[in-house]
Amino acid sequence: MAGYSYTKDEYSARLKRIEGQVRGLQRMIDEDTYCIDVLTQISSVTKALQGVGMGLVDEHLRHCVREAAVESEETGNAKINEATAAIARLLRS
Repeated sequence: MAGYSYTKDEYSARLKRIEGQVRGLQRMIDEDTYCIDVLTQISSVTKALQGVGMGLVDEHLRHCVREAAVESEETGNAKINEATAAIARLLRS
């Protein structure tokens, strides 16, 4: 079971709002909206996606990594390495 299973509906709702924001961006481009306004909206979408990502990281650490650490040191270390790599990817984006 995924660590976010209990909040899946919340994540789904947040992603649907972000999808709406992206559609709004498309509409802004189609309507030749002022560049700075488009960039401001892009920043908002980026922050919203980062928020979802950080929530997933938090739940992964609290559920998957904790569970793996209880199972064995080797399994726990593997999950920590996996989480560290995922966090690094988020920071690069």
